[in-house]
Amino acid sequence: MVLAHPAAAQVQTREAALAQDAGEYARLYHVPPDEALRRLRAQNDSVAATDAIARRYRDRLAGISVQHRPDYRYIVYLTGDLPVAELHIPAAGTTVPVTFRTGAKATRDRVIWAITYHQAAIRAALPSPPSMGLDPRTGELVVIVGNAVAAADGGAAALDARLEELTGVPVQVRVLEHTDVNLDLHGGGRLDGISPSDGKRYRCTTGFAVTDGMRTGITTAAHCLDDMTYYDPQRRSTPLSFIGQWGWGYHDVQIHSGTAPERPLIYSDTARTIERPVELQRSKPSTRAGDFVCHRGESTGYSCAEVELLDFAPAGELCGGACLPTWVTVAGPGCKGGDSGGPVFSGTTAFGVVKGASYRRDGSCAFYFYMSLDYLPAPWSLLVDTGAAAPLRRGPIQNHH
Repeated sequence: MVLAHPAAAQVQTREAALAQDAGEYARLYHVPPDEALRRLRAQNDSVAATDAIARRYRDRLAGISVQHRPDYRYIVYLTGDLPVAELHIPAAGTTVPVTFRTGAKATRDRVIWAITYHQAAIRAALPSPPSMGLDPRTGELVVIVGNAVAAADGGAAALDARLEELTGVPVQVRVLEHTDVNLDLHGGGRLDGISPSDGKRYRCTTGFAVTDGMRTGITTAAHCLDDMTYYDPQRRSTPLSFIGQWGWGYHDVQIHSGTAPERPLIYSDTARTIERPVELQRSKPSTRAGDFVCHRGESTGYSCAEVELLDFAPAGELCGGACLPTWVTVAGPGCKGGDSGGPVFSGTTAFGVVKGASYRRDGSCAFYFYMSLDYLPAPWSLLVDTGAAAPLRRGPIQNHH
């Protein structure tokens, strides 16, 4: 915003950003760095092709997912028995196999409709409200319950059958002792504020630069405090001006502004010494189970993992009541209080802002969930850099995170 750009900060090129994420991919999947980079380039370059497949087979489509082991390919799951031959799509100078599986019991659209229409009935049918979402790998409505709930209903298989009868779609009950919560505001800082309700200091993470066409702002989570101060890596502070908050149903975002225009940059390392430009936005319909994404939060720093569930509705009353099934989950263990509002990204492509997480009984992170940038409130939209192939020049504006 108004502070000098820290001399130690490094603004990445597009290739350097992708290479950083590929380093995490190589570590997690035990593949050579060049293979990891090839796969992430293919992931980003194949979206149009898998979108076209989704449109072509919409009447049969149960889900599209990314397979990482034993090889890298895309799996398209279809209803019916009519087979579809494997094909190969060109992506980033290579080709990626696409395997079609048949025999799904319901289409993706039908499962999403069932979640939306029967959410209240599912919540009412169980002792405590479960979380639920679509697993594109199996074409099932996933319902996540605790051990006590499963046992009270005769076990997961009996609960499966009862919920399938209620919803008319295939159900997979997952038993997990967990608690879905908004990621709370303590745990490390970039945004600081003092709560007027209890006088305590809380912290959050900023997300992406946005614009309404006339001014720019920076996002964080709606459940963060309204009155926040930004702290740069040198702990210099800049007060922010609250613009607006949207926190109901499918929203968890608020927007602040500083005294100078924002730039489309995010920190992409734990120490906040590396910045990367934001070039593109990935829509929720184009997001696939298995997509490899990263996020940065003030508590957990930089980490990467796979997208798991789409059209997810967290348990509890985290959205001013029950949440709509619009959220996206990403596998743990990289989440903790203080990460709220942080950016979810892959390379220089923005996906969403972190809302909350599901914690196991021992306190570990089972998964976190984010709000897609599709749901930025009008007239706000993501601020993007259109010339990010080369490094951005350093300027006097800094507080852009």
